[in-house]
Amino acid sequence: MKSLFEQMGGTYRRVGDYYIPNLVLGEEYDYHIGRYGMMHKKFLEESNPILYTSMTLSGKLWAYLAGIDQTCNERMDCPITQMKEREGVTEALKAADPMRWVGAMNNIRNRAEEIVLREVVYA
Repeated sequence: MKSLFEQMGGTYRRVGDYYIPNLVLGEEYDYHIGRYGMMHKKFLEESNPILYTSMTLSGKLWAYLAGIDQTCNERMDCPITQMKEREGVTEALKAADPMRWVGAMNNIRNRAEEIVLREVVYA
């Protein structure tokens, strides 16, 4: 009598006294998961372990995380540009007072990142 795995076309290999299924991973993924994708992965593991496990087993997790990371990086640009214009952070300020410009840009980048984290990563 064949096992369900064998009925579905699976094969085994013998290693010592044990039979181990010959499992093959699906397509090779060439996704780079950046900072935001890894943050969302941790969020999924902690807040929704069932969805995390389901996506991992179906092979869709890495593509999903790459999409989240790409979305976050794209969405960071718009608020940064708007805040720079609204607060008068220009190249003239950069030339006149570089330290003030760096402080203002760091502040703007942190606020934009907080918006993206709240809307995309931790949603």
